[in-house]
Amino acid sequence: MSMGRPLPALELTAEERQQLTGFAASRSLPHALVARARLVLWAAEGAANQEIAARLTWSKATVGKWRQRFVEHRLAGIYDELRPGRPRSVSDERIAVLLRRTLKQKPPTGTHWTVRLAAEANGLSKSSVHRVFQLFAVQPHRSRNFKLSNDPFFVEKVRDVVGLYLNPPDHAIVLSVDEKSQIQALNRTQPVLPMGLGYVEGVTHDYVRNGTTTLFAALDIASGNVLTECKPRHRHQEFLGFLKRIDEAVSATLDVHLILDNYTTHKHTKVRAWLAARPRFHLHFTPTYSSWLNQVERWFGLITQQAIRRGSFKSVKELIAKINHFVQNYNRNSKPFAWTASADSIFQKLARLCSRISGTQH
Repeated sequence: MSMGRPLPALELTAEERQQLTGFAASRSLPHALVARARLVLWAAEGAANQEIAARLTWSKATVGKWRQRFVEHRLAGIYDELRPGRPRSVSDERIAVLLRRTLKQKPPTGTHWTVRLAAEANGLSKSSVHRVFQLFAVQPHRSRNFKLSNDPFFVEKVRDVVGLYLNPPDHAIVLSVDEKSQIQALNRTQPVLPMGLGYVEGVTHDYVRNGTTTLFAALDIASGNVLTECKPRHRHQEFLGFLKRIDEAVSATLDVHLILDNYTTHKHTKVRAWLAARPRFHLHFTPTYSSWLNQVERWFGLITQQAIRRGSFKSVKELIAKINHFVQNYNRNSKPFAWTASADSIFQKLARLCSRISGTQH
């Protein structure tokens, strides 16, 4: 039976052959694109459509279609054609109006835009507004708190503290120290309903206060270990007692660098006198309104989330026992927090924040 006149071999340029060879050997490109690249290479070697169809387990008509598309469009011809779809229902102009109104104006009935309010104000569906907000990362329902320091020695203190994190001194221990005061021993008025399949843990919104405690903590930035002590009050006497605890716990061969905030207790006359008699202690104060520089604040967040906030305590003694249990388990597998920000990067970020603030002032 006659097979028909064979098609002539395709002629490829050196650049086309190189790209097609790369496509054919790729393991990351779509399989269909890899197969079409092989199809063209085989055709360039003189293989007939029927032979190529047998290799790819395609129909002869499909091979002929893609071979002809390459002849007409070259490399662009082996890609899928763009198929017509549903036309856009929201124009670029309407999207621009939506974004401008969301970013520059406030809704007449509230403090911030919601998807529903933005949809009503712009004559769009809620799903369309939601897609636009997601596409442009617009989140009017969220806000972030910030506070700029007014410390006249802000730059010097940042460089001092960050220098300890990034390049701690030899033969010394660096401790991030602070207090978490007024931790309440709250007892729910009803038993906690345990979590189950299909429903979350249930707790009552009301509670009974059974007293408070203050948690003193010193975080070793090198190891991540935490030295803690719970005390009934938050005065210079309690802080001085915690310093004595640190003095006993740290080897006498090491200098002790303490990173502290500017709370009055830390600068009390009796505290200063005790430190003056122990020259191995060195104090480094964070700038005012800059508690984020003190790494122990991050640890306070962990113990609050994992051991305190959702707990129910019948007494302060029970609360302290829970705190101590958490600390013991934490220190068994403690890891230091990874501090990567340099002082210069912090200043650059604050400069951008200040420029945004000045840009919004009228």
